[in-house]
Amino acid sequence: MTSPAFTTNFAEQLDQLLIWRRDVRHFQTRPIEEGLLDKLLDLACLAPSVGNSQPWRFVQVVSPERRAAIIAHVDAQNAQAAALYHDATRAQYDALKLHGLIEAPAHIAVFCDMEPEEGRGLGRQTMPETLSYSAVLAIHTLWLSARARGVGLGWVSILDPHAIAQLLDISPDWRFIGYLCLGYPIEEASVPELERRGWQARTASKQTRFTR
Repeated sequence: MTSPAFTTNFAEQLDQLLIWRRDVRHFQTRPIEEGLLDKLLDLACLAPSVGNSQPWRFVQVVSPERRAAIIAHVDAQNAQAAALYHDATRAQYDALKLHGLIEAPAHIAVFCDMEPEEGRGLGRQTMPETLSYSAVLAIHTLWLSARARGVGLGWVSILDPHAIAQLLDISPDWRFIGYLCLGYPIEEASVPELERRGWQARTASKQTRFTR
């Protein structure tokens, strides 16, 4: 099979995709185009994984009762987190919209099977956490694929992983990785919302590089 030739124009478009990939919290309520979510999950499964273990497990949450329970849980956790901030920082925190669970048409919980048959343990004997890293790479692959098709993704992290696993009745062999909202964004931006709202600016890339 002949490898495709990736042109300079394609590389520049990929650069733009990386720049415009954002954590979305403001969603339209209209459903995702039929068949597109399945396509995106298929593409997510092209992510690299340690030993080709493919440990990611995607749980689409469609039950209104479970969705409501998860929203209530996240809101309660958010209230606890808010109590850690004071004065001007608390006011700034309260002004942030930290999830789009109510509006987003699709909810997906991502788990990692910590004992997958696939891969037969290759590459993870000394670093078992690489299984979880593999699941995170699948999320990133999903994120980029979604953005390229006009679908936004928001990663909800203000929650208790054990509570989410219980609410979704998940196998104890699966480790919770992330809870995702997907849908069409109300607005597009190349700058992270937290930066636009003055919470945290992006660190210059040179500050993250070191030489030994």
